Amino acid sequence: MQTEQRTEPLGLGEPQPRLSWKLRSDRRGAAQSAYRITATAGGETVWDTGRRASADTLLICWEGAALRSATRYRWRVEIWDETGTAGSTAESWFETGLLEPEDWAAVWIGRDPVALPPVDPPTDEDLVAPGPEEAPLYLSHEFQLAQRPVRARLYATARGVYEPELNGARVGDRELAPGWTEYHHRIQYQTYDVTEQVRAGDNTLAAVVADGWWSGYVGFDPRRPARHYGDAPAFLAQLVVDFPDGSRQTIATGSDWTESDGPIRAADLMMGQYVDARRAVSGNRPVAVLDTGTGPLVAEPDEPIRVVTELPAVAVDRRGPDRFVIDFGQNLVGRVRLTLPEMPGGRRIVVRHAEVLEDGELYVANLRRAAATDTYVTAGGDTETFDPRFTFHGFRYAEVTGCTEAPDAVARVLHSDTPWTGRFECDDPMVNQLHANIGWGQRGNFVAVPTDCPQRDERLGWLADAQVFAPTATRNADVSAFFARWMRDVVDGQNDDGAFRDVAPIIAFEREGAPAWGDGGVIIPWLLWRTYGDRRVLERSFDAMARWVGHIHRHNPGLLWENRAGNSYGDWLQVDAETPRDVLATAYFARSTQIVADAADVLGRPAAGYRDLHAAITTAFQDAFVGDDGSVKGGTQTGYLLALAFGLLPEALVDAAVGHLAADIEKRGYRLTTGFVGVSLLCPVLSEHGRADLAYALLHQEEYPSWAYSIRHGATTIWERWDGWTDHGGFQSAAMNSFNHYSLGSVGDWLYGRVAGIDQTPDSVAYSELLLRPTPGGRLTWARAEQETVRGLVACGWSREDDRLTVTVTVPPGCTAVLRIPTPDPGSVGENDVPAAETPGVVRAEPSPAGLTLRLTSGRYTFTASTTPV
Repeated sequence: MQTEQRTEPLGLGEPQPRLSWKLRSDRRGAAQSAYRITATAGGETVWDTGRRASADTLLICWEGAALRSATRYRWRVEIWDETGTAGSTAESWFETGLLEPEDWAAVWIGRDPVALPPVDPPTDEDLVAPGPEEAPLYLSHEFQLAQRPVRARLYATARGVYEPELNGARVGDRELAPGWTEYHHRIQYQTYDVTEQVRAGDNTLAAVVADGWWSGYVGFDPRRPARHYGDAPAFLAQLVVDFPDGSRQTIATGSDWTESDGPIRAADLMMGQYVDARRAVSGNRPVAVLDTGTGPLVAEPDEPIRVVTELPAVAVDRRGPDRFVIDFGQNLVGRVRLTLPEMPGGRRIVVRHAEVLEDGELYVANLRRAAATDTYVTAGGDTETFDPRFTFHGFRYAEVTGCTEAPDAVARVLHSDTPWTGRFECDDPMVNQLHANIGWGQRGNFVAVPTDCPQRDERLGWLADAQVFAPTATRNADVSAFFARWMRDVVDGQNDDGAFRDVAPIIAFEREGAPAWGDGGVIIPWLLWRTYGDRRVLERSFDAMARWVGHIHRHNPGLLWENRAGNSYGDWLQVDAETPRDVLATAYFARSTQIVADAADVLGRPAAGYRDLHAAITTAFQDAFVGDDGSVKGGTQTGYLLALAFGLLPEALVDAAVGHLAADIEKRGYRLTTGFVGVSLLCPVLSEHGRADLAYALLHQEEYPSWAYSIRHGATTIWERWDGWTDHGGFQSAAMNSFNHYSLGSVGDWLYGRVAGIDQTPDSVAYSELLLRPTPGGRLTWARAEQETVRGLVACGWSREDDRLTVTVTVPPGCTAVLRIPTPDPGSVGENDVPAAETPGVVRAEPSPAGLTLRLTSGRYTFTASTTPV
């Protein structure tokens, strides 16, 4: 059960939340025929739908009494099955945040420069330490409670990143809160249940606040700090406590708070953290009230960044009397926690990070301006722990200097905690490693926003990277709320002329979005509708989507996208090919126009004008770029893929275009040339047009350029470039050479969708009608995948042995499926010696030269078929 695509959310800000639930059943044909929702608050019923004859289980909009701030709502679902028999019931809850501006008593507070003590002349040691102006805020406030409350909630946020404490203990497990949004439009606040941490009598509420994205290094802006939003961090919070007698007390940030010095001398997301453990939290200086208004606060709508796992070191190599290089075995994003042996005070421990080694030492040239260095000055005495808090790095290796004995090192992996929903496996270790690399790339780059890379001085939300990878991301994890929240940043970044930007939030790039980049503002909302049934994100994005198409059309009345194309990156980082930019741009113009027309139909908006425009763009594309022999201008793999995937070719020339594409792959020795844009289409288009053999050949290719080439050379994530490192050239230019960059991992969607076979029919929304197409091929003898969709668990897999093919599928209750079993003998398909057409749950069986197509109700099935021609 979920509210607003989250399980039991605390601090919900949506005034009309949507409720969803999933069904389970071992019975074939099981489905919901009716439901009843009842909701209560404080023991009072606030919504009762009564029994509704409906199969709906997704995003049912709240129709009860208007929601009240800071209130716990409990809701219960009863369901009836397809026969009208009562099924099970289930219960869940959500709690609202502060829904009205007047609910806030807090004000923004920060450092008062006037109150800073005079700075002593620096010592030799201080010359290598950060200055006091870089230190995070250590804020605190003491208060008394007459009795122990029955309920206590902390509502907090920061301009920067913060970590709250109550009575000396950390509050919650969020990292780098409040995350990164278009701060001029929205700053998220977080809600914490602190009932067990407050007490009768004296209490202390505190927080440490660092620069974060607000005033630290952001992007590759050479200024320090980048100051895209503000000059210094600030904090806003209020603690609301309720007592047994019904009374309430609010403790809020204000002029009565104090600031202190603390051990963290500097903390920056890219540069790292500097801690002097000899310094205790001390001093009680007055704070400055920076702003008496709360500003654009919104409740956090998706799961926060968390430390999700820890990896121990797999190797610790001594490189000198006080220097060690540590290998964690996996390129990851997070921080290194060191447990240090007893040593004298004042010892400087320095931790540097790198993704790869060069001649046995850290390769850090590709970090550019990102120092990625954490420093700890020991307090002396007992064993000490260094656990950085307000920074993160992309790394597999860490160099530790200053220790004469090997430290106990653990890599703490952090990312936005999107629930993991997918699993793929097969009998080829190389393909399994590719899938693992894709997953680790997604984890490491879904940190507040979908970034391009996590290690160098960039870490930006590039729209093209996100849109080509988003289908794969939805397979691996539930990214519905994550992307819906980020789409608000994309829409807010649109300029007055209707142009989306290359990145969101906007940092360093004020220019208009390029083809395939700006189009992410159209493609992603449509994907969220198709995958999750999220109509609301489509509604909130539609006007911006339409304005984007209008922007392109207005500046390109001839319907070939040649003008106002931003930086026009083309098929970024393609190899041994150059796809004409006008071909790529016009193809995306057509695709975005088609999506806007489809979205208009869904939302009941006028669509005819967009349909006509799409038809005209298609004609213009064909006239300008398509030859009579089915060739596409430029003759590149990506050019053919775009034309085929986006339906831009006359039907009579489709086979010829497929032939040209296949010929190019074959003449290159089964090697690809595609960059960021084309790679997402490569294997799907080949499979769709009967050339799965070529898709498998590319999958298994181990020579450069290929996915397996990087794996053969130790990759544990997806590289930014096919030639990030090669035998013939070594490292590519350090100016742009990330070893954790998910774009080229967009093939993951094909692993789920065609290798294992999980997809949905073209008219299906949120997997209501599955399209299961297991595709045996290559050197695989089996493959299988599971995907926890919004309607429940879907599974599909196959294995072949001797002359038999076995296919297993799981269809969730309430769903149907079209299953295509590839076999030269459709009559051989059956389950437990029962012919397929007579199998319970099979509605229809349709033989064809390609095999047997079965239409199934929900349930689990295992079919076998012959692979021997009749």
